Amino acid sequence: MDVTIFDNAGEAGRALARRVAEALRRTPDLVIGLPAGRTPVEAYTELCRLYSEGEVDFSRATAFLLDEFVGLDGSRAGSFRRFVTEHLLSGINLDPQRTHSLNGLASDPEVECERYEETIAGCGGLGLLMLGIGVNGHVGFNEPGATLQARTHKVALLESTRSENAGPFGGVAARVPKEALSIGMGTILRAETIVLVATGERKARAVRAMLRGPLTTRLPASLLQLHRRVEVYLDRQAAAAL
Repeated sequence: MDVTIFDNAGEAGRALARRVAEALRRTPDLVIGLPAGRTPVEAYTELCRLYSEGEVDFSRATAFLLDEFVGLDGSRAGSFRRFVTEHLLSGINLDPQRTHSLNGLASDPEVECERYEETIAGCGGLGLLMLGIGVNGHVGFNEPGATLQARTHKVALLESTRSENAGPFGGVAARVPKEALSIGMGTILRAETIVLVATGERKARAVRAMLRGPLTTRLPASLLQLHRRVEVYLDRQAAAAL
């Protein structure tokens, strides 16, 4: 993994935005994987600024959101589709017809997951995948466990993950859905390039384990060591345990 350490979260986020803009200039029809959560907000804000100033163009790109809560409509507060729309999609020119997300209200989640997996494959896979990392080492919603799913799947969320995502639910973890749909580790590892951003001291232990620990399903992010092209952007707090 290629690790870069920045002074603060803002610098890391802006560097990620510049990395995405550079990739789009080189490959205008890039297929991008987009995460939700607090970590990419700085990058999304910067990408909207770059677009408004004519420095990046998403018109030929395709995007896939990484995950979604089961039981939430994409327009509802707390849904990842709404989050990414508010922080990024509403401020750039990404074609809605090429902006894909998992349907948390699907009557058959297994069918929905298979549809999503086939759609990603039909677009040639993910070209540039943006990732965060959970305090428990998850990426996407691939939670630590004895085994990991390779393909897009439904997952039972750990209580620590529900607590981490409680903000849009009034800060009450019990209101966070217990299940989510997520792309799998195999799908992640098939991406051409992965750029992972981690900020804040609460991520420091997970970052150290990801970079220096053994490969283990108990820390899904550690499997990124198997990928040939991973860039890791850290602020100094997230890098503190290295």
